[in-house]
Amino acid sequence: MRRRGLSSYIVTTVSAIAAIAAAVTATNALAQKAPADLTALPPTPTTYTPGKTPWGDWDFRGTWPIENIASTRILFQRPKTYGNRVWLTKEEHDKRIANAERSDKGFTTDSLNAGGTQGLADWVKSSDYSWRTSMLVKPADGQLPPLTAKGEALYKAGRSGWIPRQEFDWVDDFDSWDRCISRGFPASMFPFRYNYGQRIWQSPGYIVIELEMLGTRVIPIGKDVPKVPAGPEAWMGYSRAHWEGKTLVIETDHIKSGDSATHDPQKRAASPLNMATQNVPPFNTIPTSDKARTVEKLTMTGPNSILYEITYDDPETYTKPWTAQLEWTRNDKYEMPEYACHEGDVQIRNYITASRAHRRDVAAGKAEPITTDTRDRFAQQFDFDPVAPPDPNAPPPRPRGGGGGGQGGAQGGGQAGQPQRPPQ
Repeated sequence: MRRRGLSSYIVTTVSAIAAIAAAVTATNALAQKAPADLTALPPTPTTYTPGKTPWGDWDFRGTWPIENIASTRILFQRPKTYGNRVWLTKEEHDKRIANAERSDKGFTTDSLNAGGTQGLADWVKSSDYSWRTSMLVKPADGQLPPLTAKGEALYKAGRSGWIPRQEFDWVDDFDSWDRCISRGFPASMFPFRYNYGQRIWQSPGYIVIELEMLGTRVIPIGKDVPKVPAGPEAWMGYSRAHWEGKTLVIETDHIKSGDSATHDPQKRAASPLNMATQNVPPFNTIPTSDKARTVEKLTMTGPNSILYEITYDDPETYTKPWTAQLEWTRNDKYEMPEYACHEGDVQIRNYITASRAHRRDVAAGKAEPITTDTRDRFAQQFDFDPVAPPDPNAPPPRPRGGGGGGQGGAQGGGQAGQPQRPPQ
């Protein structure tokens, strides 16, 4: 596995957590107050008025990492024991504060693998988003809608570096994240296990969302921006934005379509949800049709907070649209070194070579077939919210850890001299 150079990882780890507390100030307007009805989702508040750029647009420029959401264990899909509750009870939130305080106390700079967090408890105490039970807010139960029959069949037939007992013959047996190409869209807009940075740049007629890991979006602004004609597609889609009051609305279509079942690498698509985001479906094999589109809404709710909302609609894959909300917290001291993912990485080639060699040895009676492997654990839920009401029927949490496939194991790109797929 290769993620980035060790030095850049350490710089990001230390600098990213060092200024969280400074990002949450007493003057920061809170995103949404929890209502008396904990199942109700209030409308996005628009009382805060941001400054303007020299050319007159609302000024969203800054660095907006989303690591607090992951560190607090606010999952993408809601733990089912919360039911339709969007918000925690006070008792549950007190536990979330206590967990954050313990994590902060565990922070150390004495080793390369710094433990704990720094400033997380301040965010949990100050941000109303820390009362949320999930990122997903629609459907009301916080669960993804069922896949269509076509979507389900392609999902189950898909291949990637995360699937148990997967054999590898060629690059099309790996997903786009395994190969350092793209995390997919809208997957790239959700928290991962590391590299949470997001930076906004603005210029007349454009807004740019720079992502720390594998992606930069250059988005024209204006209601007269023409739609892209049928045909071209991109990993992050083609986006156009316009202002509705103080909210930036971004519409995206022409997202790279395809699935993970095809043997044509050019027809593979990235999953719209990546399993490195807490509690999404495993394996990174959800297909994307050419009808997929998103609507994103960015609203500054205070000088250091943006409420980000995204609705994803792909009628060939999901039986109905779904919507997620996240809070982006300003931290302009967060550093984003180069994400050196692909360069010098030989793991894709090594997986293919090892898989072919093992099958030859099995055929020759020199080795036993694989009946279990380290990727079995990815078939189970991997992240848990420690303050959710317990489910007496749930299996015990599995140990956290890396390895086994994708950027947790097979991530990387085959370099020159890649082996050829054998005849089928």
